[in-house]
Amino acid sequence: MSASAPSPAKRLWLRQETILLAVIVVEWVGFNIAGARFATLDNQFDILRHSVEIGLLALVMTPVIITGGIDLSVGSLLGLSAVVFGKLWRDGGVPVPAAAALTLGLGALAGGLNATLITALRLPPLIVTLGTYSLFRGLAEALTRGVDTFTNFPAGFLALGQERWLGLPAQAPVFAIVAAGMWLLVHRTVFGRSFRAMGHAPEGARFAGIPVERRLALAYMLAGTVAALAAIIYTARLGQARADAGTGYELFAITAVVLGGTSIFGGTGSIPGTLLGVAAIAILNNGLVHARLPREAAGLLTGTLLLLALAANILPATLRSRGARHQPLRPAPGPPATP
Repeated sequence: MSASAPSPAKRLWLRQETILLAVIVVEWVGFNIAGARFATLDNQFDILRHSVEIGLLALVMTPVIITGGIDLSVGSLLGLSAVVFGKLWRDGGVPVPAAAALTLGLGALAGGLNATLITALRLPPLIVTLGTYSLFRGLAEALTRGVDTFTNFPAGFLALGQERWLGLPAQAPVFAIVAAGMWLLVHRTVFGRSFRAMGHAPEGARFAGIPVERRLALAYMLAGTVAALAAIIYTARLGQARADAGTGYELFAITAVVLGGTSIFGGTGSIPGTLLGVAAIAILNNGLVHARLPREAAGLLTGTLLLLALAANILPATLRSRGARHQPLRPAPGPPATP
């Protein structure tokens, strides 16, 4: 090991996940002091209940960003999926389980549309998903004419979002299963390693024999399917489905992923880091209510956290490159002197 290499303990303390965990602890202690009921068990469960949908979107956004892509359409797809689920049940007379299955299928198809445009036409993910962001929200508005709201869902379905199971919010086991599955996919499978390779160098990954197009299709279809699952849980929690469901959720999801240490340029990232990012945002939003601070402060503080996370990702590499440019060039060694 070189003399300049940091020790393992120092590397642990400098990891973004460790820093983010410290931020969460500071948040929790600060809001506990500012708000009398913040630390109650009921409020902790409330934080969990209200963060599940954004958490699901952030979990599936992680492999997408690791590949070097982005998906701005997941919030709009959540709204479209909620409307389609409500319309199938109320207007189509489809039972709730079948309507849920069809909604998940819609999510997979929507993710497949993103994947096809990105892989077949080689269009930038930012442009594609910005387009489908508007497309999905527009379809939701068209299906409801901008005013229709689906309500009066069966009590058994509403229990998924409003009741408890074994003392925990009923949607918590669903979130735990998805989180465990995403951790296995990203950290313990060939797919996860190929996602990182694609994020570092897509063309190099192709030369290495990785089926880049199929792996990208998997990432975006998975994002669409889980966005539809989030729509079902969202509908069960609020007891209604509207065209504006999930507005802005894609930005919170991306913020959570980047806060957790996933590079916006692709190649690196972790599911535990994303979970910490979700926790930081959820505690912030809930704590501001208990501290009786303006809700607008949530956007300000979340944006500040995002900028700090981006700086933590970019600044070290920038400083290294500048340092390399300012180092004097060493002359090439000349031929050995002859006696």
